[in-house]
Amino acid sequence: MNNAEMNLVGEIPTRRGKSVKGNRNWKFVAASSASIIVLLIAGISYYQATRFNSQTTINDINVGGMTADQALKKLQTTVLQNRVFVGQQQILDENDTKMGFADQDLPEVKKILKSQWTFFPSTKAKGYHLIPEKADQFRTETMKKLVEEKLLSMNKSLKAPQDAAAKLTQGSIIITKSKDGEQYDVSSLLKEYDKQHYKSDIHLSPLYIQSIKENSAIVKNEQKKLQELLGLTVEYKVQDQVFSLKASEVITNASVTKDMKITIDPNDIKNKVSEINDTKSTLNKDFSFKTHSGSVISVKGKGYGWALDVDKETAQIQAAFEKGENSISASNVIGHGWKGEGYGYDTTANNGIGGTYAEVSLAEQRIWIYKEGKLVITTNVVTGKHSTGHDTSTGVWYVLYKRSPSILTGRELGGKPSYQVQVNYWAPFTNDGQGFHDASWRKNWASNAYLNDGSHGCVNTQPDDMKIVYENLSTYEPVVIY
Repeated sequence: MNNAEMNLVGEIPTRRGKSVKGNRNWKFVAASSASIIVLLIAGISYYQATRFNSQTTINDINVGGMTADQALKKLQTTVLQNRVFVGQQQILDENDTKMGFADQDLPEVKKILKSQWTFFPSTKAKGYHLIPEKADQFRTETMKKLVEEKLLSMNKSLKAPQDAAAKLTQGSIIITKSKDGEQYDVSSLLKEYDKQHYKSDIHLSPLYIQSIKENSAIVKNEQKKLQELLGLTVEYKVQDQVFSLKASEVITNASVTKDMKITIDPNDIKNKVSEINDTKSTLNKDFSFKTHSGSVISVKGKGYGWALDVDKETAQIQAAFEKGENSISASNVIGHGWKGEGYGYDTTANNGIGGTYAEVSLAEQRIWIYKEGKLVITTNVVTGKHSTGHDTSTGVWYVLYKRSPSILTGRELGGKPSYQVQVNYWAPFTNDGQGFHDASWRKNWASNAYLNDGSHGCVNTQPDDMKIVYENLSTYEPVVIY
């Protein structure tokens, strides 16, 4: 027997104090013990492979020591109380429901059993989340919506947080202070809810909407945006003149939206546009007009003239600053046109009258038609009857339209139509029916005929001259009557 064998077997003492060799018996004992150990290990391994560890939970339900079948049965019979808490406050208590597990969920339970397996029993706590194959929509949709609605309703009575922000106030950039609020962060709480779909009681830790702080990157970017705004200049063109509008001069109040876009208080811009409009517009103003004789007179603008639509132009300039544009032209002009349109904006020569116009002298009973600065024709006319108050209206008008031939309808002031007559040429300049036309029926063309034998307000023109007058009258061009 070698030393290794002696150490394993040893000697067996006898009753008389003698010893005998017992190697065969000890070999048998050792072999039996090994078999027992193998069987014991096999038993433990089998148990571990078919049972959950003691501290294993599925959807917060303890399944320790259970087989997969037993665990599924427990999940199938477990009742959910459907209560929701935020911190210590219960905000919802719905009717009890079951989790909705069925036999087809057994393979998933077995996967969890396999994944939590350890060779020796473990008391380490492990929790697993399992959604039934045919999940009940109550928890995932209906009840979640109820939680959302409840939180939003609660927020209405809770103090909202106040974000710090950079603002332009009275021309200076300031940083407003942030203040914490009490409103819940609904979006984050719903995400926490999603993680607890199948817990009987759902406990959500209070999460609140956080205010933006003064030293945040957001506020610093807002401040940078406003500084860039104050450095902008918009070149604003009205007719042939350009006005340099500096943001630092026409913007005193502005803020930055959450998507980092500038919002401007337009009041100061509007004041500037009104100032420009007062300087440049001709609507309802007196025109300085040089007559055929060379004398300069003042004639009130009536139908002819234009003005800036101050509100629309203000909005256009505001948008230019907000978008960072550096030049724009006026594009919103109003006046006394039939649709509120203004005329003469594109004309700057001859004090806004331009070189193409009709001149009518009531005193001289004569007209002069100019085309691009050149006299085309001058002729005697008869204007509105003075004795009956049908005088042709003085002022600066414009040719509304031209029609050849045309049927004219005459009427007494405020009365019914008293006559209809056809003319070869018709070019009205007032909305109430005054205009140029030929008058073949007229016999009296004397220079004083208008006093007692004048028209109903139109400018009667001799038939031989009216064709040339008509051909050289231009639609929307001025008609100066004085």
